[in-house]
Amino acid sequence: MSSVMPIRWGILGPGAIAKRFAAGLAVVPDAVISAVGSRSSDRAAAFAAEHGATVHGSYEALVQDPNVDVVYVATPHPMHREHTLLALRAGKPVLCEKPFAINEGEA
Repeated sequence: MSSVMPIRWGILGPGAIAKRFAAGLAVVPDAVISAVGSRSSDRAAAFAAEHGATVHGSYEALVQDPNVDVVYVATPHPMHREHTLLALRAGKPVLCEKPFAINEGEA
């Protein structure tokens, strides 16, 4: 057993890509899905139940969760910038599913 504390991931947006990411994360030593946030309570609850995570009914609550070390942004592309900045402003490192911005002006 490792003496290293696990990296606790928060999943922002429990869609299809987030499910694939979670499957990959399951084989990473010292990584756990700690929480999931969604605009849909039902989707968040289903994803959280599958991964033993805490449910948050908003993205804001997810990024404020002290039990989340890093946030994986898996929302639709036009929302990536907003959600990435939300997590960064909360002091969380971010892994964004695809491009952070959809054009040069946003970047």
